[in-house]
Order: sequence, then C-alpha cells, then structure tokens
Amino acid sequence: MRPHLWFINFIGLLVPRRLRTDWRQEWEAELRYREMLLEEWDRLDGHHKLELLRRSLGAFWDALLLQPSRWEDEMFQDLRYGVRMLLKNPGLTAMAVLSLALGIGANTAIFSLTDAVLLRMLPVKHPEQLVFLEQSGAQEYKRSSKLSYAAFEHLRDHNQVLSGLCSFSYATRVSASIGGQAEVVEGQLVSGGFFSTLGVEAAAGRTFTEEDDKESGNQPVAVLSYNYWKRRFGNNPAVVGQTMVFNNAPFTIIGMTPPEFFGAIAGSAPDVFLPSAAGDQILPRRQRHRSGPLPFVLARLKPGVAESQAGAALTLLLQQALLAEVGTQLSPEKQQAIQKQNMELKPASQGFSALRQQYSEPLRLLMAVVGLVLLIACANVANLLLARATARRKEIAVRLALGASRLRLIRQLLTESLLLAMIGGGAGLLLAYWCSGLLLAVVSSGRNPVTAGASLSLSVPLDNRVLAFTAIVSMLAGILFGLAPAWRATRLELAPTLKDNARDLGGSRRFRWGKILVAAQVALSLTLLVGAGLFARSLGKLKSLDLGFKRENVLLFSVDPQLIRYQGAQIAGLYKQMLERIAAIPGVHSVSLGRQGLLNGGGTQGSITVPGYTPSPEENGITQTREGAEWNAPWLCQVGPRFFETAGMTILRGRDFGPQDNETARKVAVVNEAFARYYFGSTDPIGKRFDRGQNDGGEVEIIGLVKDAKSVSIREQTPRTFYVPFLQDPGSWRETTFQARTAGDPLKLVGAIRREVQGIDQNLPLFRARTLEAQVDESLGQERLVATLSSLFGLLALLLACAGLYGVLSYSVSRRTHEMGIRLALGAQPGDVLWIVLRETFALVMIGIVIGASASLAAGRLISSMLFGLTPTDPVTMSLAILVMISVATLAGYLPARRAARVDPMVALRYE
Repeated sequence: MRPHLWFINFIGLLVPRRLRTDWRQEWEAELRYREMLLEEWDRLDGHHKLELLRRSLGAFWDALLLQPSRWEDEMFQDLRYGVRMLLKNPGLTAMAVLSLALGIGANTAIFSLTDAVLLRMLPVKHPEQLVFLEQSGAQEYKRSSKLSYAAFEHLRDHNQVLSGLCSFSYATRVSASIGGQAEVVEGQLVSGGFFSTLGVEAAAGRTFTEEDDKESGNQPVAVLSYNYWKRRFGNNPAVVGQTMVFNNAPFTIIGMTPPEFFGAIAGSAPDVFLPSAAGDQILPRRQRHRSGPLPFVLARLKPGVAESQAGAALTLLLQQALLAEVGTQLSPEKQQAIQKQNMELKPASQGFSALRQQYSEPLRLLMAVVGLVLLIACANVANLLLARATARRKEIAVRLALGASRLRLIRQLLTESLLLAMIGGGAGLLLAYWCSGLLLAVVSSGRNPVTAGASLSLSVPLDNRVLAFTAIVSMLAGILFGLAPAWRATRLELAPTLKDNARDLGGSRRFRWGKILVAAQVALSLTLLVGAGLFARSLGKLKSLDLGFKRENVLLFSVDPQLIRYQGAQIAGLYKQMLERIAAIPGVHSVSLGRQGLLNGGGTQGSITVPGYTPSPEENGITQTREGAEWNAPWLCQVGPRFFETAGMTILRGRDFGPQDNETARKVAVVNEAFARYYFGSTDPIGKRFDRGQNDGGEVEIIGLVKDAKSVSIREQTPRTFYVPFLQDPGSWRETTFQARTAGDPLKLVGAIRREVQGIDQNLPLFRARTLEAQVDESLGQERLVATLSSLFGLLALLLACAGLYGVLSYSVSRRTHEMGIRLALGAQPGDVLWIVLRETFALVMIGIVIGASASLAAGRLISSMLFGLTPTDPVTMSLAILVMISVATLAGYLPARRAARVDPMVALRYE
C-alpha cells in the first residue's frame, strides 16, 4: 500500500474498533465515505485526494471529541480500581513505594543540586539575552575580559546592538561599620549600568545609574543586598539615606536588591554593591578596578539582534577604541595587530560560576549513579508486579473471557503502576527536601579557588523545575517497571488458566524474568559498590597523606589592615603587637603568621636567579596546562618568626626565623626540599645564595632547610618553595593569616584573641576563624562530596538489590512449598532443602557479579582522573565489594531458605 494510504488507515486505527460502534450515525457515514474514497484512490484527482486527507484528520479529531465522557468515566474507573488493588495489598504497596521513594528521592536531590550549580539561569529579566564580552587576540589575563576601561566606555557609548552594557569584579572583603560597629562584609564593584543591564529593580530605594559611577566630589553611594539588609537592619526601610563607612570611607545607602538576586556570579552573594568609580577608596592601588583589564563585561543584546551581528559590530568598535588608545602614529605591524583583535560573545544566561567548573564532573557522575539506583528500584518494583500478576492470572483470564480487550487490561495495569510511581515520587520529593540541606552543606564546605574571599551562597529549593523533573521521572519509572509485567500478565491461554488445577501453569517460566532482573540488580549494585569503594579509599589516602605539618590544635584567623587604611611600616608594627599580645594569652604555645595560611594557596610566584644554575627555556615563564596558563616559577611565602614551630613543620637543617630577622638584617630565606633538590641537587643548601632581582628583594642567603609541606593542594606535588621573613618584606598585603598553636581546643581561644586585637585597634575586624584541621577538610570538599554520596548510593543500591533477591526467593519458595513438602516426605533433610534455595541464590549472585565486575572495569576508566593513589582496577577494592555483595546476598537468600527447610511435610502436601 502507498505511504499516504498507510497514513490514512493509521488515523482510523488510532481509535479502538469497539468504540466506533457507539459513535453517532454521522461518524459511521464518514467512515463509509472514507472507505469508498480509499477504494477509488487511484482515480481521484489532486483536489479529492487532499479532501480525503483533510476529512480523515478531521474525522479523527471529531472522534476524540464525541466520547469525552466515556473516556473520563473509564479513566476514573481505572483509578478507583487501582486504588482498591493497592489498598488490598498493603505490604506489596509499601515495599514498592519505599523502593521508588529511595530511587526517585535520590534522583531529585542530586538534580536539585545539579540544577543549582550547573543549569539554573540568573534570576533576572530575559536572561537568554545576556552575553559576556571578551577581547580575543589580546594578552592572556587569567579570568579576565581583557578589555580596558577606555575600550569599555567606547563600546558602551557608541554601540547600536546592545540595550545595556556593564562591568563588575569579583567580590572582595570590605570593612563595614555603622554606629561604631565594625565587621567584614563581601563587597562587589559594579559599573553604573549593572542593575539596568540585568533588569533588576530595587526592593527598596533605588539602584545605581551611570551618574553614580562617575568620579565626582559627591559622597559615593552603595546598594545593600536583601540578605544583608535583613540580617543587619531587620528590613528597616529607614536605612535608605543613612551613611555607612566602608574601608574608612563614607557611603550613602540608596537602596536594596530584591530577595532572589545574588549578583551575576553564581554561588557568590555579595553583601553590598559599590560603584566601580569608588574602587580607589575600596581597593589598594595594585587591585583597582579600572587600572587594568576589567574582570567581567556583561551585555544585553537588543531584541532581534543575533550574536554574530553583534559580534561584528562590536569588533569594529573595539578596533576603533584600540586605535584611539595608542594614538595615530602606528607602525604597520601594530596596525595589523590591532586588526586581528575581535570581540567574542559568550552566553551569560547562567552568569559566571566557579562552582560550575569545580563540581561539573562530580555532579554528572552522581547523576549517572542515582540513575542506576533508580533502575535498581524499578527492577525491584517490576519483580513485585510480576509476582502479583502471576497471582492474578485467573482474574485476568476471567476478564479476557468476558470480552475485555488485552489493550484495556494493559491500560488498567499501567494505571496501577503509575499510581505507585506517583505515590513513590511524592515520598521521594519529601526525602529530597529533607536531604537538600545535607547536600548543600557538603558542597559549601569545599574551598572555592576562583572566588576566594567571597562568601559561598547557594540554595537548592524544590522549585517548579525540580517538581517537573520529579513528575517526569515518576511517570517514566511507572511506565518502565509497569509495562513489562502488564504485557506478560495479559499473555494467557484462557482454557488452561481457568481450570481449577492450573495453579502452577507457567509460573516458573513466567518468573524467569524476575530472576533476570535480580541478576541485573546485582550487577548494577556491584558496579556502584566498586565505584564507591574507589572514591572512599581515594579520600582515605588523601586524608592520611603526610602534609608536612601537624594539623592538630592550630587556630587560623585572618586580618586585613588595609581595609582600615594601614600602609607599609604601619602594618609591620601592627603585626608585631598582635604577635606579642596573642603569645601572652594562656593556652597559646606559639603564634606566627603567613601570607595566606597553610594549604590555602598562600604566597605568590616569582622568578629567581641561582648562581651556577642555568634555567631551562620554559622556566620562570608561562606554561599552558589543561586548567589554563600557569607561571612555572618558585613559590614565595612570607612568614613570621616561629612559623615552622607553630605549623609543626620539621626543620631538617639550619634554623627558623626569629625577631632578629628584621628590615635591618641581611636578607635570608628558608627553602624546602623540592627547592633544594631542583637548584642544588644533593649539595647542602645552607649558606647558598640566590637573587630575587632588584625589584623583588635582591640577594638572599639560605639559612634553613625545611621538610616539604603542602601549600596549594593536597593532590598536587609540593612546589619548590622559599620562605622569607615578613619583617624584611612586608609588601602591600591584602590579607594575612595568623596561626596559633594551643594546648586544647583552638576555637575556645577565639574570644580572647579577638579582645586582644580590638585592644590594639577596635576598627580592625578579625574574620575566617577556623582550625587547621577544618582548613584541610575544606581542601577535600570535592573528593568528600563524591566519596560520601557515592558510598551512600552504593549502599542504597546494595539494599535494594538484596531486597529484590529476597523477594524473588521468597516468592519462589512460596510457589514451591508443595515440592518442598514432597522432598521432605521422601526423606530429604532440612539441610538439603536449605542448600536447594541457597544454590539458586548463589547462581543469581554469581551471574550478577561476573557481569558487574566486567562493567566496573570498563567504567573505571571514566573515573581514573578523580582517583588518588590507586588505579580503577584496584584488586583490594574489587575484592571487598564482591565480598560485601556475597555476604549480604547470602543473608537475603538464607532467610527464605531457612523458612523452606522448616516446612511441615503434612502441611505442604495439602498446600494449594
């Protein structure tokens, strides 16, 4: 038959034939007319062929509308009957709902976290119109738009393709005080068009305008975030117009952001927004917002403007701005270089997110894991439904004998499955809600290397997206575990099934599918157990790694004197007083300070010159890595007296720094083992010298050799590091971390230390007080997230698989009670019957283990980059996972086996 005839007949077959007999006479006439035209198709002209197609589609639509009441009646009838059947079997219903709740709840919880970190758009108007602007072809600046402020102004004032353009920086710590109370808050510098470009209106007062971002003699203004406004001022609208001091500079509060707005950097929620023109008053000279390439430039495209069109127009404006910056006297080479500059547009609907870069791979892995957990849960429920369908064979046979169609019965059974899925989905949603706080705590505990200094703000609400995801997953799960049992249940031979003695007819054959599902569950569970074991052991190796310092009983806290306008020698004098006062506190064994602290990326990199050593071509230059460009140079850490004693670092030769290593003494340094090996080989480095350059301290003498210690990352190799005393090189520090080794719990001394600091200067805020142990745990946030959740889901999968195994074997034992009675009556011992069931258990488990072990080896290659200290084929992990699986599965099989061995032969022989 021709394709168009197939299409027309298919339209007629979409409505069941049984329903057609109940339709009105007009529909029957329409059917006869359609059949007549089909027979004469080849003799019809084009007009009549189109008419036939049109009328066929119209007739089908009319058919849908002619019987709405009948369809609604049948739907409600199916629902009522489904509810009665679920209530009739409360044990089965509870088991199915619990399995689905665990599977769907795990998926919902991980999806809510994935949505918050990876998928959610900015809470602004039409976020799809937002783009980031980056200048390509310019010098590479890490995490920067590479646009100068002059070029930004030119683009803002002359473009015809954008409805808004703004710039903003990373959040930074700011000292804030009002009414004499000082604290550290997160401040973000933004241009005047920031809020208008994003389409954000103030919850109270107003937001910035371009006039607010101009350098004038007027007092600068500030906009508070809703959360800070609520926390500090209790949502009091009278705060608008008041003066607040940031970094010893007065600002006028003009408004507050709406509650859902957190800025344009996902995961970072500044407390206060300040105009970029106030950067000179907020940031030190070397970090001023407008002095170098702007960190972020965000634009909103005009409606109807394509990205390619906007890119071409902005590229032309960029080249004009660059020509204006360098002047008219240009060499041909410089002109050609400027012509190669172009503007790149990148989607900004989700904003910028360091969390997206950090947790993208782990969250995708966890989504795959919970997907497997859901498959195991669906297999569990499918097994339960297969068992129930076998028990309902006679009921289904009677329905078929009375004229019910197979399609009608499948629809009824699917309705019951969907009811189970929806109930399980609702319970899973509650479970996800209870677990969302735990997930957020695990993610928030990790260190964010990109937005260091900004507070992490992330929420995982169960919003419409999560609700829609749960509903879709529930419906798909209901179809997945309900379709096969419904299909198998309605494949009956009526005559044998209706006989009274047909109790065992096809039961064993029909329940092979249940055993296949159990073997699949074991395989999936073993795969998840192996993965969880690899991650857990990897985390354990990281935790037990020798870090080169003693993490116990050390308190860390940070200060930033530049927030209250300390400079140069004032900072050194302040730190001396702080060290003296804190050292006198009872319970403090020693105290020192470091540039940023231990294992926190502290320090900087700088090139050096070592007499007698010839550097390689790539040394002290830029090295391209997978993460970006890195400077391949030694690591410099500025520390205070007794730093190594306080940190518990071992000095192998030489001495520690002391008060005598001040600005008047000769320049000295302590180097680590990696530094000594790299530059001096096996020679003793004590007394050797190296040159830091005229602008970086000059010639330095090595006075000590210290054991390697992790300073940047636990995973990475220890960089070659040299330590210098801060008294000889105070510099312009943005912040400094103090370390205090105590006799007991370090956190109990925070109050005493705070009082001593305020005794020196009451306006100097102290922040990020935590223990060194907590700092180490922070650095393992990603590994802990994956290890914790994969272990949890692996154990969940194991329990679900063993529950499925228990259910299958229990059903098998109940079906074979008569057989067991005969065996016992003929002389079989209870141990023999016990072994029959356990043998079946071991057969199913071993099949699953063989498949699961093969799958684990294949999947291990995908996670090898996330492991530390072991390979994906680690035999210890594989052996432990198999041992756990066999042990738990044996217990699940032993319970029904023991029940079978205790069967009374006389009772079993009468069992029907």
